[in-house]
Amino acid sequence: MPKVTYIEHDGTVHTVEAELGSTVMETALRNDVPSIVAECGGGCTCATCHVYVDEAWLEKTGAPSEQEETELDAAFDVRPNSRLSCQIKVTEDLDGLVVRTPSYQGR
Repeated sequence: MPKVTYIEHDGTVHTVEAELGSTVMETALRNDVPSIVAECGGGCTCATCHVYVDEAWLEKTGAPSEQEETELDAAFDVRPNSRLSCQIKVTEDLDGLVVRTPSYQGR
């Protein structure tokens, strides 16, 4: 199983195993990563699963869709490497993925 590392804004690190085909958001929820809120449950409608993809992983995670970009416009502290974790599918290629979370998950 691929591993995903979540680094919270305060430096707390969670490295967890992810199921292939699940999303980075679903993986966080299954493993009680507290800084992923996911109010909409993965519908790409709330931006409360916002993460910063580590620079080394940007190419492998791909670019956000137009819908995701629209939701990111309403997120807190958006950066060039911002993504919604509900939109990143876990694949073998993402084994070792590192994402960071913002200090606030809301609008």
